[in-house]
Formats: sequence, structure tokens, C-alpha cells
Amino acid sequence: MAPPDKEVADDLPDQSSDSGSNGRKRKFDEASHTEQISTNSTMPPLELPDLPKFSLTSTRRLSQDSGSPKDDEGNSSQDWQTVNHRAKKRAKKIPKAQSKNYPSIQFSKECRLNSQIKISDLQTLVLYILADGSAPQFVSVRHRPEIRKVVVLMVPGLEMSMFKSKAIDDDSSRKQLHDRNYRSPDDYYPNKLKSEKLPEYLQQFADMFEHIWPVKTPGDDKYGKMHSPLHAMLTAPLPKSKEEKNWNKNRKGATPAKEPHGWKNSRTPIAEFIHPPEILLENDYTLHPAAYDNEDDKRSLLEHRKSTGVTEVEGWVDTLVKNFSDGTSPDDEIEAGSITAGRDVLAMDCEMCMTGEDEFSLTRISVVAWDGTVVMDELVKPAKPIIDYVTQYSGITEKMLAPVTTTLPDIQKKLLEILTPRTILVGHSLNSDLTALKITHPFIIDTAVIYPHPRGPPLKSSLKWLAQRYLNREIQKGHGTTGPGAGHDSIEDAKTCLDLVKQKCEKGKEWGTSDAQGENIFKRIARAGVKYKNQGGSAIPSPMSGKSSAMIDWGDPRKGPGSAANFPIGCKSDEEVMEGVIRAVRGDHDGKEIPGGGVDFVWARFRELEALKGWWNNNKLAAAEAASKGETSAMQANGDSKSVLGSNPFSGLATLPSNPFLPPTENTKSSDPQVEVKDVPTLKPKAEVPNVSSNALPPPVSVDSSKSVSEVTAELTRRIAKIYDELPACTALVIFSGSGDPREMSRMQAMQVQFKREYKIKKWDQLSVRWTDTEEQALKRAVAVARDGVGFIGVK
Repeated sequence: MAPPDKEVADDLPDQSSDSGSNGRKRKFDEASHTEQISTNSTMPPLELPDLPKFSLTSTRRLSQDSGSPKDDEGNSSQDWQTVNHRAKKRAKKIPKAQSKNYPSIQFSKECRLNSQIKISDLQTLVLYILADGSAPQFVSVRHRPEIRKVVVLMVPGLEMSMFKSKAIDDDSSRKQLHDRNYRSPDDYYPNKLKSEKLPEYLQQFADMFEHIWPVKTPGDDKYGKMHSPLHAMLTAPLPKSKEEKNWNKNRKGATPAKEPHGWKNSRTPIAEFIHPPEILLENDYTLHPAAYDNEDDKRSLLEHRKSTGVTEVEGWVDTLVKNFSDGTSPDDEIEAGSITAGRDVLAMDCEMCMTGEDEFSLTRISVVAWDGTVVMDELVKPAKPIIDYVTQYSGITEKMLAPVTTTLPDIQKKLLEILTPRTILVGHSLNSDLTALKITHPFIIDTAVIYPHPRGPPLKSSLKWLAQRYLNREIQKGHGTTGPGAGHDSIEDAKTCLDLVKQKCEKGKEWGTSDAQGENIFKRIARAGVKYKNQGGSAIPSPMSGKSSAMIDWGDPRKGPGSAANFPIGCKSDEEVMEGVIRAVRGDHDGKEIPGGGVDFVWARFRELEALKGWWNNNKLAAAEAASKGETSAMQANGDSKSVLGSNPFSGLATLPSNPFLPPTENTKSSDPQVEVKDVPTLKPKAEVPNVSSNALPPPVSVDSSKSVSEVTAELTRRIAKIYDELPACTALVIFSGSGDPREMSRMQAMQVQFKREYKIKKWDQLSVRWTDTEEQALKRAVAVARDGVGFIGVK
């Protein structure tokens, strides 16, 4: 066999013979060409791609040396052995500070801002750097893969007025900023930070950042409220799939829910969804005496019910349950793996008609068992004459009720036989139904609560929307008992509630909550985060290359959004927060808990400035006072708490409510198709919340009140500057305040709640609070001030 180079040469044409045949010049240089290729020359080696180097060696020789097992013919049991000689790729070096490859985040001069940037825009920036987020439009990120880490600090209490040349406590300067109309570019474009124009205790901000950004907190101008800035940053929206987009084009209503990435069903007994007393109080339920085990609490509840007119004297009845523990079934009576856990589950829905101005009475009740059988479906004749049958909603007509003799006491008597200590009652916004029935029961599951509204309380999703999204079912299409267009069918609604609860039991507590409100940012970064090539990884997401994270906050972050972080760190002071951030960024010296090199994403919150300004402590006291009057908070501004009485995502000091909102329940009457517009308004003024527990509120934060705002701000600046100094090169740092001053907004909202409560039962001249257009405009101005935050963006 001829060598390869000889074979190539033999296949070539004879260049010399061609040249001598006619003597004419060719279009290319024959001399040089014949020198390179001739009968005795060889072709240059072909350039091969850079492939991994392998050595294929017969194992026969290896077996002779090492004595490996051989077969009957003397051969090794293996034919070949692969040896990889490719060296591991080294991580790319960090670019020099002055090089053109050094990363930066700069204000994009090409962007055309027409309003303030939002907290969600800051979140988009974080996800763009660390995960699969889209590119932000308000800044340009240069050399994104070079950014090693992202640190986000939330600092409630920072205001734009603090960074003016005048003193922090200059009320005229603050008022001038608060009276802005937000229509001038100066109100929403970033302002240049100049050290010489800042107060001395803030000059270090100019060394760390180029601009200060006006940042708007999410909220609702129509109803005069502000949403949680914590939620806005730590909850990322889920990207819509093509199927969801096509669904929205072809059909109105909710998009059917899909299991989030990596979802695993967690079968949960139905008893774990029973609402505790504080949740029932939040949602305007009248409590059953068995809700409390303590005798003092029971007496307090009885006094409260007497004062609000919801006792036997007014026709109310309590189901025959002595103690809350009576509902628990013995273990020997529970079938293994049973969802109902030995309990009887009934779903209820009622229809009402108007018997007075803003007064509704029961006209139909339907009760459905767990297996779908109808336990009760009866029409009820109200004690008072009906002035409006509201047939378009209730499906009830005058002809239907004409022969009916069943009264409310008759229904109560039957319910006392049906609702036993083992019975769990299910419904949607069941508080209105129970109020119309004048009955209480301790074991309640409300589908409007276990499936929260995507924008959070006080909004509630309608049953129709929940059926579309989670059951892919159309209900309430106007096919009631009396035919098409006759309103709702209470049996259909009750069965829908049962199916929603069954689905929740099969999939777990998180179903319908996390996917409705978005995805935890720590989970998103861990799931979609990428270790870029400069960090020794590939640009392709994989389970082994996800980003790590840490959350540092007051109290115990593990009981809130921080539970999804790799390293939640609880603190008791801002100094501990600073130390926690540095530890998370650098890692532990021994690497036993936080590995050396630290984590990729850090979120932390400083709170002492907020507390000293009264945005935290004063509002805590206001919330406590409001709670004693039945004005429980539905949303916290600088926290994600649901109520001052319980169900807080943080514990200890972190549960301290800041900027509590007191939005009226009437705010649920929205044009949003997802918002529940209950057919029956509250029949009674909002029930007052009994102060049944002295430890319902956590203790206030420990802050030295003798210090001035400027002194606390100076300490804050020192801590942030120290964090900045400890950050590794190519680390992005984002700071945002979360909100502006919320105190006036909270006061006006409490005033509005009190007015709406009294207006239902008192004449105008008897009202203790008047609410006119003047107060309405004042509330809007206060909300604008509260939603006016600040932010800083940069790369070290």
C-alpha cells in the first residue's frame, strides 16, 4: 500500500507537460504553482478542528503487564480502553479595572423614559445578569458575562430629599419634593450624584454610584393603596408559554394553570387547610367559641360578640362543637393515605335577595357532600318583604318563592344536625353565606383564601376565574335553576369549591399560591441561573451550574421568601445585617457552611433608619390600635405580612409590620375579571377583632431614639460603604428604598375605612369621620408620596 502522500501526488495532473504543450501563459503563476505541487511533492496537512485528545490502546498489551482477566483464547476481557488527555479549561481572569472589557451598568442615553422606573425594573436587571431575564431598557449593561455577583440592599427610610444640599430635617425641602407632579423629566430621570453637594454623612454614596434614581413602588392609584415592595422584588413573574399566549388570543378568561418547572405533587390531608382564628378574622368571619381553647379568650370573644350584635339574642346559633380538638379523628379511624382523614367534608353556597337598602337575606341554600351528592338544596322565605330578587345573579324569582314556607330558623335547625364536630365546611367567600345564615362553625376552608389573588390581598379571585384557571371549567354561564340567563347555580358553585379543594389536597399547599403570584426570585435564579465561561462553567443552564443565593434580614428569613435561598441569615441589628452580607459575599473561612468565594446573589434589608423615622414602630402601634377596632391590615408595605395578628412570613423582629394598609373590602369591586365581586355585601359592619392575645404583636425594634436621623443615616452610610469595600471586583450593587413616607397614607386609609364602616349604619350628621372629594384627593397625594422611592445602581 502506497503512503498517503504518494497517493495524493499520483492523483494530481501533470503540470509540466501542460506547460510545454502550447507555451501559453496561464491566468495564475505556473512557476510558483509547479514548485508547490509536483509529482514528487506532498499536500500540506489538512487543518482539523480542535478535538479532545484520546489514546486508543489495545488492552491486550495492558493485560500482559497488569495481569488483567483474560478469556479462553488469552485475550483481555475488554477490547479497548479510552484515555482522555484533555486538560481542564482554566477560568478566565478578572478584567482590569481600566480595561475596555470591564463590566458596567450605565444610564442608557438612548432610552426615552416617560415615568419613574419601577421595582420590577430593578428585578428585571437582576434576572438579566444572573438568570434568563430580558434585557432592561432603562440602563445598558456592558459585558454582562463578566459580572460575578449581584448584591441587592433594601433600605426603607431613604428619601430623595435627603440627597439635596439642604439638611435632612428641612421640611420645606421635603414638601417641595412631595408636591411634584411627576410630569417633568426631572421627576423620573436619574440625578447626578456630586459629593460636594451632598450632606457630609451621604458623600460616600457619590463615591459608589454615579446617579440616584427615582423608583416607583407598585400600587393602585384608583383605590389609593400601595403594594408590597418586598413582594415586587422577591417574586418574579413566570414567562408565558406559546400555548398561554395563543389561549389568551382565542379565548377570554384565565389561562389554565400548569405545573411550574420541577413541580412535585405533595398529597396533603384536608385538615391542614382549616383556617386558624386570625385568618378567619382577617376575612370578616364571626368566630365560633371553639376557635379558642383558652377560657379568657373565649370570654373576650363572647363580650365582643355581644357588643357587635351577633349572639343568640339576635338570632345567631353556634354549631355543637365544644372544643377545637373535638374535630380530630382518632388514628385508628383514619384510613392510610386518606385525604379526608376521617372528617366529613361539605361544600355550601347560598343565594340572596334584597330586603332593604344594602340589606340582603337568604333565599336559597345548597350543601354538597365530598362525593358530589346533594345533601341539602332548599328555598328560604325571608322574614322581611323582598324589594329586589336580583334574579340576574341569584336566579330567584317571585314565582319560585311564592309557595315556600321554610324560614331561616328551620334551616339553622337542619344545619345544626348536619354540621357535626367532624364536619369541615367549604365555600367561596363563605363569610357572607354564614352571616346570612347567622351561624358559626370552627372548621372552615375558604377557596378565596387558599387560592389567593395574583396581586395579593385585599383582592380576591372570583370563583369563575378559579374554575377557568385550575379546573379548565366554565361556570356561572347564566343557566340557573329557572333556565338560561337566570343567574348562578348554587349547586354548581358548591361542587366547584369541592373540586378546587380536592385539587389542592392532591398537589399540596403551594399549589395555586406560588404559581399564581409568580416565582420566588431565589428559586428562579437557582433554576435558570448560568455560570458563564469566565467562571469556569458553560453558557448552558444545567442543574450543576445553577446560581447560589443568600437572604439576610431581621428575624428568621427561613419563615418567609428566604426559605428558598441557599443561606438564609437572621439578624437582630443593622450591624449584623452588614456582617451577614460580607459573610455571604466572601464565604466562610473554613467553608463549612458558606463555601469559599461566597454566593452569586445576596439580598439584604436594613431597618433601623425606617424604625427611627416612625415608618415602622409608629405604624406598628397604629396597626395594633386598628386591630383592636377591627381594622386588620391586609398588606404590609415594607414586609410581606398578611395580618398584624398572624400568618406572617417572618418571625421575631422581622414580623414587625411597616406601613400597614387598611384597604376597605369594597375595593374588590373592580373591573378586573379576576376580582371577586360578591353578590352579597357585608350585612353587618366589619366585625371588630377582639384583643384576645397580649402577644399578638411582636416587640418593637430596639433603636436608640436619642440619636438623630442624620446620625443613624451616617451609620447606615458607613455600613454600606464597608460592604462596598468588601465586594469582589465585577460585582453589581443595587440599593432601593422600597417606598417613601407611608404615614399620611396609612392615616388616610384608616380614616376611609372608618367612614365606610359607619356610613352603612349611621346618618350623615352622626358620622365621626367625613369623607368627601377633599379627603379623596388628599389620599391620592399621600399615596403618591408613599410610592416615591429611590434607588442606586452600579458595578464595583
